[in-house]
Amino acid sequence: MLDNSVLAGEILRHGAYVCVRLADSADPRGVAGAAIPALAEKLGLVNEFEPAGGPPALAIAYLRRHGAAAGAVADDGVAQADAVVHVAAPTAQPVSDFCAEATRLLGSMARLRVIGGVVRPRTYTGAAMNNFAYAHQVVQQSGRLMPNAFLLPMNKTAAWWAKDWMERHTYFLPRYDDDGRMKNEGHALASAAGIACLLRRTYKSTSEPAPEGAYDFVTYFECADADVPTFHQVCASLRDVAKNPEWKFVREGPTWHGRRVAGWHDLFTGRAR
Repeated sequence: MLDNSVLAGEILRHGAYVCVRLADSADPRGVAGAAIPALAEKLGLVNEFEPAGGPPALAIAYLRRHGAAAGAVADDGVAQADAVVHVAAPTAQPVSDFCAEATRLLGSMARLRVIGGVVRPRTYTGAAMNNFAYAHQVVQQSGRLMPNAFLLPMNKTAAWWAKDWMERHTYFLPRYDDDGRMKNEGHALASAAGIACLLRRTYKSTSEPAPEGAYDFVTYFECADADVPTFHQVCASLRDVAKNPEWKFVREGPTWHGRRVAGWHDLFTGRAR
């Protein structure tokens, strides 16, 4: 069968990125004093800044704005965010509770834009691809060692979703002509330079395609300062449709660059208006 009924439907994890944009009249000191840390403690969320053996089951992370670049999909809520808070859990309730209560606590001091989704079992990963990529992937490290955070939401076009899952699969591997010469690298080879140094996390929409105003995929990366050029190299390689024809079907939102910090208060320390 070529329909999606053969694909895994199990949800392994829920996650959200809460993009926080301070109101023009907001005092950063007042925002820093909001009871977000107490909320995180109440929900049992553990800080990702100093992970012990990988990300916590119930997780929270604080990302301070460093910059942003526009994408084909305009989204001021992401592009102009002063900070981003990541929350994740095995079930949906802690994530939705955090987002709702954070909205109440911040009130008129900030505008929130929440993006995210779920983690499902890998779709196109056999043993060989696992050994090529995932067996060597970077695990989450201290925010002091890997301080850079990149948030990249994106959608696939209607033409992509009209393809059956087998055809979509072909875009992730290299393509060869009749004489065995490689014509395209495909997604796997185009992104291979990042395997050893970029932590990657992807949330998918619960429906394909995502509903209006949501994203099909919310991708996120962490890396050390020395590996920021590799991140940009990988992005450029993926966007090159001669190397990676898949990107003909991608519409990117803003690329938001942040720095991982140890806590909520650190997001706003030193800010003045």
